[in-house]
Amino acid sequence: MSDPTTETEPPLRGDPTWVAPALTREEQTRHVGKTPIFFGPPLAILTADQKNTLLISGKINRTAERYLELMKFHGVPLSEPERRCIAHLCGIGFMSPLEIRELPMEVELTSFDCEGLDKPALAAKLGAASFADLVAVVESLGF
Repeated sequence: MSDPTTETEPPLRGDPTWVAPALTREEQTRHVGKTPIFFGPPLAILTADQKNTLLISGKINRTAERYLELMKFHGVPLSEPERRCIAHLCGIGFMSPLEIRELPMEVELTSFDCEGLDKPALAAKLGAASFADLVAVVESLGF
C-alpha cells in the first residue's frame, strides 16, 4: 500500500498531462551588464549559467547563424493556393513546434478553400516533409 503523504513524480515531457513549467520574472529577464533582456524559455535554456556578455552574445549569434543556414536548405515548394492555405492556418500567429508538426492534419481539417487548391495533395506533401522543412515553410510565410 502506498503512503498518501508521499508526493508522486510529476509527469515527464511527452506525457499528455505534462505542462511546461512557467518561468519566474527573474528567469525571464536577464541583466547582461546594465541592460535587462527578456529571454523566453528557449533562450533562457540556451544561455543558462552564462555570465559573460560576450559568451552569451556569441552563443546566440552562432545559433542564429546556424538556423539561418538551415533555412536556406529546407522548405517545401508550394503553389500560390498552397501558400494561401498554409498562411490561413498560420494566421493564429505564433506557431508552436507541435502546431507546425500538425500542419498536414490541419490542412485536411480546414474549411479553407480556393481555386487551384488540392488539399489531399498538400497534406501529403507536408506529411512527407521533415520538421526542418515545415519550419522553413512557416518562416517563409512570416509566422
